[in-house]
Amino acid sequence: MKSLRHVLAMLALLLSLGSAQALNIQPYSPAALQAAQQAGRPVALHFHADWCPTCRAQEKVFQSLKGDSSLPLTLLVVNYDKERELKRALKVRAQSTLIVYRGSQETRRSGGETEAAVLRDALKSAL
Repeated sequence: MKSLRHVLAMLALLLSLGSAQALNIQPYSPAALQAAQQAGRPVALHFHADWCPTCRAQEKVFQSLKGDSSLPLTLLVVNYDKERELKRALKVRAQSTLIVYRGSQETRRSGGETEAAVLRDALKSAL
């Protein structure tokens, strides 16, 4: 069942990336991140915690950017409380961290930022 979910997540990501014309927000899955990075596509990770007011402010900004044609990338929302191994591997020490990649190359990292223009610029660093 778990592998089926990964396959479906990867297919959904590949379909969205193939015709990606705007910011696409999805829940994080290892398969989705791997597919985007292997394809050399722009992708970002948002380490989000439901209890975090900064994360909620960031989420509002990202939702306002959803569909923005100047941001043809995927934003994967990572559950900060559950993805402990990923946090350790990426040296993420705080919720509200944003990591932006062009393929597997990190282009920007920020923590605690809620200013729309700054978050937009961070996402654009992958393009």
